[in-house]
Amino acid sequence: MDLSNFIKPYLDRRMLRILLLGIMSGFPWVLIGSALSLWLKENDLSRSTIGWAGLIFGVYAINFLWAPLIDRLHLPFLSKKIGHRKSWIILMQLIIFISLLIWSLLDPTKNLWLVIAVGLGIAISSATQDITIDALRIEQIGENEKNLLAAGAAVSVVGWWTGYKIGGLVSLLSADILQKQGIENYWQISFLILSGIIAFCSIGLLLIPEKNSKKKIISQNIADHKILYKIGIFNVFTKSFAWLYGAIIYPLSSFFKKNTINVALSILGFVFLFKIGEAFLGRMSLVFYKEIGFSKTDIALYSKGIGWLTTVTFTLLGGLFAVRMGLIKAMFLSGVFMALTNILFSLLAWVGNSEILFAFTVLIDDLAAAFATVAFVGFISALVDRNYTATQYALLASIGTAGRTLFASSSGMMVDWLNGNWIIFFIITALMVIPSLICLFLIRKKLNLNE
Repeated sequence: MDLSNFIKPYLDRRMLRILLLGIMSGFPWVLIGSALSLWLKENDLSRSTIGWAGLIFGVYAINFLWAPLIDRLHLPFLSKKIGHRKSWIILMQLIIFISLLIWSLLDPTKNLWLVIAVGLGIAISSATQDITIDALRIEQIGENEKNLLAAGAAVSVVGWWTGYKIGGLVSLLSADILQKQGIENYWQISFLILSGIIAFCSIGLLLIPEKNSKKKIISQNIADHKILYKIGIFNVFTKSFAWLYGAIIYPLSSFFKKNTINVALSILGFVFLFKIGEAFLGRMSLVFYKEIGFSKTDIALYSKGIGWLTTVTFTLLGGLFAVRMGLIKAMFLSGVFMALTNILFSLLAWVGNSEILFAFTVLIDDLAAAFATVAFVGFISALVDRNYTATQYALLASIGTAGRTLFASSSGMMVDWLNGNWIIFFIITALMVIPSLICLFLIRKKLNLNE
């Protein structure tokens, strides 16, 4: 492949818009993941409590339930002023901004449930804006611009990791600096700093153009009327039924018809199970780093700072390799790679506080995560029916999130059950990818990915 042809799509100015949307999608994850976990840890809350607090990620697993509502409802005043998609994103950004202000006033040792409730509010807002962010991202590129669509997917992943890494870097560094200065409420002040990033991204969002939604509204109304004419009765109940049927049933039935029931269920099983081991590791990683003696600055530098540079590079290159080798082979390779990376964490647990091994482990982990994420996004994107892209993509992405969230919430309990034996913990997480690869192997020849 000509290198210039590979680089050219990334130079399109629309990639900057997609990058910003990715950043806005990834940033909230670090708030309810890394920042919240370490905040609770430094207030002497147990590993089990921290693990179970991660259940708030479960809302990402069910956001497809309200995706049709977000896709069809237009917010008064805002939708006309700035556009349907952007109005929903701005509203969710405002809720996240207010949530950070509330966190800055709370003490988790005295208000644990309120802290988690606010975290749940951030998670719901983030999961809701993701529905619209994905739609707005896709609409930036024309359907026939295949090279730009592939580049946009890679840039979106880069943006997500950028938002996640920047959020982690800022939160950890600011908390560490403030703590060393003797400021007691250092985490609360860090949340105020993070709220400034939310405001900055919201301003940037207003500069992204949005296509007029009138054509889409007309198309949706036509589909609803077809269902009504088949029913033959026109009232509030039949109109509501037609709306729900067109928004929910059509996309689901299309997915099962395209793949057959057995293959479709195997696909859902694979998507559900694939990243569970990675999620177990990710949920406890900061707790692990802290317990073996690394400071917040060490974690910020190696895990968030250097990790961001490697993730960006590996994501762009991973997108190229995934296309060249094919998505199914890429999924098998990335699954094995993730498992081997988890074994490397076992080695770090055995060696202890080694900055060189820590840096190398984070580097390899970011490489594996970047490659797996690009391959996974490409895989589920290739599975969806283009007539129902948003709903089917939200469904598959949500099922993948459900697996990571529901099981990984018990990660802290597992470490406690193992009496803090991190070596065994990481070996177990490495083995967790095997069931998903078995599902994929059984259906590999029956998948229609249009590669």
